[in-house]
Amino acid sequence: MAKFAVIMPAAGASRRFFDKNYKKPFISLDGRAVWIHAAEKFLSRDDVVQLILVISPQDREEFNMRFAANVAIMGVDVVDGGAERADSVQQALGHVKPEADYVAVHDAARPCIAEEWIETIFSEAEKTGAAIFATPVAGTLKKASDKTIDETVSRQDMWEAQTPQVFRRQVLLDAYAQRDGFNATDDAQLVERTGTAVAIVTGSSLNRKITTKEDLKLATQILKILPKPKPGGTGNPFADAGDIF
Repeated sequence: MAKFAVIMPAAGASRRFFDKNYKKPFISLDGRAVWIHAAEKFLSRDDVVQLILVISPQDREEFNMRFAANVAIMGVDVVDGGAERADSVQQALGHVKPEADYVAVHDAARPCIAEEWIETIFSEAEKTGAAIFATPVAGTLKKASDKTIDETVSRQDMWEAQTPQVFRRQVLLDAYAQRDGFNATDDAQLVERTGTAVAIVTGSSLNRKITTKEDLKLATQILKILPKPKPGGTGNPFADAGDIF
């Protein structure tokens, strides 16, 4: 059985969330923090050998006060991130356990992930070595400057990337080794730059990233309609425990 490590970046500034008290991965959603919703779906799997949560050093004290017990019970590794998302993932890669064959990167602020979707993307990564979720762009695209339209851009063959993004471990290590300070907005972009093919698995509009408070309201409803675990339970002893303070 292939083994997976999961990196969850949560060190961003949450500039668009408009809440001075909490960053979006740490806000409460349906009784527990956003990042816990995401983490527990991976940790319920036998093939996940490690989950690394990457936080800002400035958040460390508050994070420990709120979530130290959760981290201990769940067996999560918490590492300090960098100034940019790619910096944070690169930091986490240095902490990945040697037994992990694959590395999955998933936004800590993307809590509405179904277990069957994880199974699908993990399987595709095992087949291809590099796979991401993405959804076809459905709306009309406009390129603009100063809020004035410059041109309409064709949406043909355009996809919006999601996470998880899953790679054979060495594929991702090689991509980051060649990064040379490039500020990628997702991990697939770095892998693409090495010439490695990245497979697309059609994702779901339900797998949305929380960026605004409106997204948080929608996520509350999405959690109610996500595909449920198979009968017999998830095997995750803390799945229904909520936050521990």
